[in-house]
Amino acid sequence: MISAQYGTEFVHEEYQNIKKVYSVFICMDPPKNRRNSITRYRLTEENLVGNVKEPVRHYDLMTMVMVCLGGADGENYDGILKLLDVLLSPKAGEAEKRQVLQEEFDIPMTETLEAEVHQMCNLSEGVRDLGRAEGRAEGLLASIRNLMTNTGWSLEKAMETLGVPETDRPKYTDLLQKQ
Repeated sequence: MISAQYGTEFVHEEYQNIKKVYSVFICMDPPKNRRNSITRYRLTEENLVGNVKEPVRHYDLMTMVMVCLGGADGENYDGILKLLDVLLSPKAGEAEKRQVLQEEFDIPMTETLEAEVHQMCNLSEGVRDLGRAEGRAEGLLASIRNLMTNTGWSLEKAMETLGVPETDRPKYTDLLQKQ
C-alpha cells in the first residue's frame, strides 16, 4: 500500500509525501490463545551498526492491527470486541444485532442504521455465497485438468464433457494457461 502511493501521493523522489498506512485484520475464528485480543504491530528503529537516529515520521509508515474475536465464553469479551463479535457473527440474526446495539451500547436505531445492519447481515451471506462459488470453480478447474491428463482430451473436449457454459470457457482457459 505504501508503494501504491507512487504517482498519486508522491512522484520521483518526493518520499516526504508518503502517507502512513494502517491495515486492520479482523479474525473471526482465531486460535484459542489469541481470542478476544487486539494487537498492534508497527515499525521501530534498531541500529545494528552505527548510531543513526532518524525522525520517527521517516520510517514509521505502516501499522497493522489484528483484532481477534473469540465469543462470549472468553475473557476480555466487552467493548469493541463484543460489538464486532455480535455485528460480524454469522449466527446472530438481524434482530439480535439491533437489540445489542441499542441495549448494550446505547446506539439508537435510526432508519439509516437499521438499513446498514440489514445490509451487513446480507453481506455475510454474500461472502459465504462467493466462497461457495469460488470452491465450485476450483473443483471444476481440477476436473478439467484431470480429464485432460487422464484421457488425453483437449481442453475444449474436457469442458464440453463437463458441461461448462460457452460464456465461462475463456475464464477456465485463461486459468489453466496461467498454471
